[in-house]
Parts: sequence; structure tokens; C-alpha cells
Amino acid sequence: MSEPTPPTSGDTSTTPAQAPATGRIPHGPFRPGDQVQLTDPKGRINTITLQPGKQYHSHKGSIEHDTIIGSHEGTVFRSSGGVEYLAFRPLLSDFAVRMPRGAAVVYPKDAAQIVAQADIFPGARVIEAGAGSGALSCFLLRAVGEHGLLSSYERRPDFADIARANVEKFFGGPHPSWKLTVGSLEDSLTETEVDRVVLDMLAPWETVDAVAKALVPGGLVCAYIATTTQMSRIVEELRGHGAFAEPYAFETMLRSWHVEGLAVRPDHRMIGHTGFLVTARRLADGVTPPLRRRRPAKGAQPDTATAPATDGAPAADTAPATPGDGES
Repeated sequence: MSEPTPPTSGDTSTTPAQAPATGRIPHGPFRPGDQVQLTDPKGRINTITLQPGKQYHSHKGSIEHDTIIGSHEGTVFRSSGGVEYLAFRPLLSDFAVRMPRGAAVVYPKDAAQIVAQADIFPGARVIEAGAGSGALSCFLLRAVGEHGLLSSYERRPDFADIARANVEKFFGGPHPSWKLTVGSLEDSLTETEVDRVVLDMLAPWETVDAVAKALVPGGLVCAYIATTTQMSRIVEELRGHGAFAEPYAFETMLRSWHVEGLAVRPDHRMIGHTGFLVTARRLADGVTPPLRRRRPAKGAQPDTATAPATDGAPAADTAPATPGDGES
């Protein structure tokens, strides 16, 4: 996630060229300019950009680019050293974890949850705060499509340059649905009536007021944070703001499996904690969220919130309702 540093005086907003479509074609025969993943028998991957007349060189021999151009994905090529390589175009998940980085990238397992849990749909108007290295921007642009809008804000000009280069490299040029602004969200936000807001930044609670003003009723904010203290603070800020329904906080972990005949077991390594996600829906203006029916643990709320009623009846819960909580 990108570090929040003050914007420079040269902050600008850049809008992509009005192109009818992005230049990258993710199917069909290999073409000059395509990125290709060459995978050796041990599963090691080398990514090249096809150029007529060029060669891929390694200690296992060379492969002519002209041999690959015009072939279909899933073809095997033999190097001059006799080693076979399997050729595919890189998937977005492959590109994201190998792209040049300024800030840390959002891993595919978290990007997939953001697209799903934030319900990013074709044609959506989405704000992203913290473009970082552009990995999440690529996933969001895939989701909104060419008829949606992704407006990304990045405080650091150097990170913005890296994000722009990575997005344009993956899509083969400027994406028609992307607008990148160098500056802080709370100071530079101009969009209104947006459907979704994704916050990938150090202090997302600082933007809650701006986010509430930008979102349509029923819209959704999704914050991606690294630590439990950040998670606690953004959840409490959303609860206390008054414009959002009860937040939902979670994380995902990914474990691959080793499968060889009857030898089936989980791999010894897994992608564990990378970040937490917090989502919350925007309420209609003037609406007060219903009271939570689940009683908070002792010490979770100020003493005044759980003080007994004077008539001897149990104290009423005062926090907003949690989705899915039933009657006790």
C-alpha cells in the first residue's frame, strides 16, 4: 500500500486518450509486441516481449522470437540447447505479482475479493485512493469495462508514474476508462454520484467524509488495510459517521495443494495474511441505522452505553445492527 506523503505543487490530473479500445488482445496467435511467458520443465517462468528478429537467450539455449510469432498459446518451443518451453500470454494475476513496483502490490487473492465483495460491475463509476503500483487498478479496470469509469488518486508522483506505466503495459496503451490524479483524495476529489470507492491507503479514516459525499445511496466503500489497529479504526470511524450501515471486516488466505497420484496433501507454504478488507454500504441521506441487537462485550463501549436502566430493565444496545445477526 502506498505511503501517504503530501502532494506536490505540480499535482495534475491526467485523462487517457480517447481510444475506442485498449491495444492488448488477450487471445489468438502471438503477435509482435505481445508479452509471452516461457515456462521450463521445472516450472520456472521467464517473460519476454516479442520482437521480430530478436532471440530469447538463457544458459539452456536460445529461441527465435520469429518462431513464436504466429503460433497459438499453449505451444511448446525447443531451445537450441534442447530444453522445451511452454508458451502462454501472462494472466493478469501473473502480471500483477511480477510488475515493476513502487508501492507494494495488492495480491490477486485480495484483488479478487475486492472485485467480488465490493460488487464492481461493468459500467460502474469507481474511485480508487492509492494507485500504488497499478495492480489493483488493472483488476478494477477489467471489472468496470470500457463503459465504466475508474478514477484513481495517488499522492506520490513517482508511484503515479509507475502505476501509469504498468497499466498501459498490461492493456497495450491508455485505457479509455481510466483517470489518474496526482493528489490526495480528500483534497482533490471532484467526482459525485459514484457507485463504489476502494481505499488502499495508510489512513482511510481520514477520507470517510469525502467518501460519504461522493457515494450514491446504496453505494459501497471498501478499505484495504494491513494491520488490526488500522482495521479497528476504520470500522469505528464508519460506525460513528452515521452515513454507513454496519461495516463487515474480513481477510482471506490461500493454500495450494500437492497432487501426485495418491499423494494428496496441502502444500507446506501458503499465502497467509496480506491485508484486511472492510466494506460498508452508504445509507440514504437522513437515515439512522437500526440498533444492533448483539450486546457488545464488556469494555467494548463506554460505560454510559451499557449503564443499567433506572427501572431495572436491561440496558438497550446502542450500536448499529450487524447484518445477519438474529434475535437472541
